[in-house]
Amino acid sequence: MTFRPLHDRVLVRRIEADEKTAGGIIIPDTAKEKPQEGEVVAVGPGARDESGKLVALDLKVGDRILFGKWSGTEIKLNGEDLIIMKESDVMGVIEATATLKKAA
Repeated sequence: MTFRPLHDRVLVRRIEADEKTAGGIIIPDTAKEKPQEGEVVAVGPGARDESGKLVALDLKVGDRILFGKWSGTEIKLNGEDLIIMKESDVMGVIEATATLKKAA
């Protein structure tokens, strides 16, 4: 089954956070918070402005995004936990850096 969001909505898969802290401490499941980072799985066609023209979304499938803790509606689709949210709930796109510069 395929799913296509309507209007300015996006379908997001949460990206699970690391189970260890930077210091090596393992975080138990009961102490973990839900990750606020995800990957866009599907996007809607866009919203309409006052004149009726379609305004395309800035997000695209595969974008890695950051969203609010209580954003969107959680759904289960084909046995997978996903989130449907409006594009306005997305705080930003995380872009991978090509190369990291090391201090000499």
